Amino acid sequence: MSALIDSAREAARLRHLSYATEQAYLGWIQRFARHAARSHGEWRHPSDLDEADVTAFLSYLANERDVAASTQTQALSALLFLYGVVLDRPLGDLEGVVRVKKPARLPTVLSRREVSVLLEHTTGTAGLIARLLYGAGLRLSGALRLRVKDLDFDTRQITVRRGKGQKDRPTILPDLLADPLRSQIDRARRVHARDLEDGHGAAVLPGAYARKHPGAARQLRWQFVFPSTRRSEDPRTGTTHRHHLSASTVQKAVARAAKAAGIEKRAGCHTLRHSFATHMLQDGVDIRTVQELLGHARLATTQIYTHVAGLNGLGVRSPLDHLD
Repeated sequence: MSALIDSAREAARLRHLSYATEQAYLGWIQRFARHAARSHGEWRHPSDLDEADVTAFLSYLANERDVAASTQTQALSALLFLYGVVLDRPLGDLEGVVRVKKPARLPTVLSRREVSVLLEHTTGTAGLIARLLYGAGLRLSGALRLRVKDLDFDTRQITVRRGKGQKDRPTILPDLLADPLRSQIDRARRVHARDLEDGHGAAVLPGAYARKHPGAARQLRWQFVFPSTRRSEDPRTGTTHRHHLSASTVQKAVARAAKAAGIEKRAGCHTLRHSFATHMLQDGVDIRTVQELLGHARLATTQIYTHVAGLNGLGVRSPLDHLD
């Protein structure tokens, strides 16, 4: 099993999968192997298993573990990776899989007043990131991965690199955040200078860029806009770097702000992105423009916000409010 995991890890890194995806896939491969061992009463290498075993595992997740649809989809992706990439034996039809149905739910959206009050209760770096989530429609991961070079103050544009689907996309840089972001870059510059003095300061670069451009990793343009407060060792290479700020730091700050603001809705970082999309549509922005700003591959994904924006945006009132 350890040899298989090593092979899967190597394949994941050759394809530049994120560390989080790599770890998730390795975990699912191990869980699949353990489930198959229990089912057959003995250990079998995954290369000796077939589509029936994959189907049984995915159905087990749905029927007995009662996992969410997204969890089952991630498990399927991991096994498709295992067989199609690691073992070079793509899976055939998985007939009979019990698929978890994703419930049709409208996203939680804050009113403009609620957004304003929530942001009033967020300060410092976490507050700036929260304003980016709402002001530019960023995912938290996208905001944290921003490099200095991704901010264009002249065109008021942010470039989101390798977002969902591994695609780059542009979005807007709010005028109100231009000066705070410049100040944040100045802070990142000072942190980077100290790292260089200490013999560090090399950023993690995508793909083979570091090999093709020696020295680029130590340039300011490649540093994270929101650097971590401490340096850490990269688990994949063993090299000491300064990564970006942790997601939990921002998530906890937004949760505290929502509580302090007295917001009863389930408000988190992604709620700010939902609110960005809804408020843009209410302001009359074309839905395809909103789709591009959000980085949605399918228009249908963006259209969910029209269900939230529609009634409020059109000023529709209940007939009860017209009674004398």
